[in-house]
Amino acid sequence: MASSSSSVGLSFLTRNTIKVPLSIPKSFSPFPKLTFPTISCFYSATPRLDYNSFKKINPIHYCSNLPTASTNNTHYEFSDGSSEVELRLELGQGEITPKDIHVDANESSLAVRIQQSGIVRALMDTSTLYEKIKPAETIWYIDEDQLVISLKKQNSELKWPDIVESWESLSAGITQLLRGTSIYLVGESTEINQRIARELAVGLGYTPLSTEELLEAYAKQSMESWVNEEGSDAVAEAENAILESLSSYARAVIATLGGEKGAAGRANQWRHLFAGFTVWLSLSEATDEETAKEEAKRNMQDSGQGYSNAEVVVKLGGWDPNYSKAVAQAVLSALKRLILADKDLPGKKSLYIRLGCRGDWPEIKPPGWDPSTSPDTSSMSS
Repeated sequence: MASSSSSVGLSFLTRNTIKVPLSIPKSFSPFPKLTFPTISCFYSATPRLDYNSFKKINPIHYCSNLPTASTNNTHYEFSDGSSEVELRLELGQGEITPKDIHVDANESSLAVRIQQSGIVRALMDTSTLYEKIKPAETIWYIDEDQLVISLKKQNSELKWPDIVESWESLSAGITQLLRGTSIYLVGESTEINQRIARELAVGLGYTPLSTEELLEAYAKQSMESWVNEEGSDAVAEAENAILESLSSYARAVIATLGGEKGAAGRANQWRHLFAGFTVWLSLSEATDEETAKEEAKRNMQDSGQGYSNAEVVVKLGGWDPNYSKAVAQAVLSALKRLILADKDLPGKKSLYIRLGCRGDWPEIKPPGWDPSTSPDTSSMSS
């Protein structure tokens, strides 16, 4: 008794480069007291989900603002079984028969409406279920004053924290997928990276770290004065050493330096960034979804730009302090889809770290492999 429609699935792409960092004294501690400025804004997000070979270019998934889940009845019960999830919605007052109920299930969305006396009432209308279902196998029935909907999961191994994809469900559910892997935020703005790192860390229960804060604590001077005295190249090299120190850390969200002074903006300084999942927070002038998609595609194909190595791209159309959590939510949504497309990714990241972050991501070489003996040494530096 369910209607269904089809939707387009997701697929992805990646790139890889190498950089050998300089050394920081062993006495250096990466945990000074951190502070984060209040910034951010979110109008739209375009995650780029990539892995395997950069020769394989696949569709870009686009998120517009926050996923919506509207209902006139805020009372519902949700339970997750091994292969399906069950949703119970309160029907409300009045006699309601099956012919009054309309359930429209899609792979990623669910609309439930009741039509009585020519008036249509929405019980639930969400454009973003927590994960994909098999719409043709949706079953529903009336149980006294409740509508019971059974949705068959496409991925029976994934635990659903809730029926909809939201900040709360993502931050609660994605830890089972990350398996302790750290997250690195890169992009043109240090300030944006720091703000979103803090939001993500609070939601995930991870440690927030900022390479700017760590570098300033180590050098005992401001970033501005350091750049003025020694230049952006020296700062980028120092940040690369910080990234080497942090590459073995688990359960951290690391905000990197933005702009020319940052190591992440340089294509040859990504060796240790590959130890975690990398997210490019990219400022955009796009005013609509299609323009943002095309811009993201162009960015991805620019191999000379370090940020193009990122596994996820989130396009930001502006900033407002009230919407930083929405950007963080888009990041988690994109990371969830990335990992679900290749569930072995966290394990590969762990192996990459154990072998010494040698720069062979994503094609991890056997133990003993030396990047200096590789035929492709053009992207390496010591």
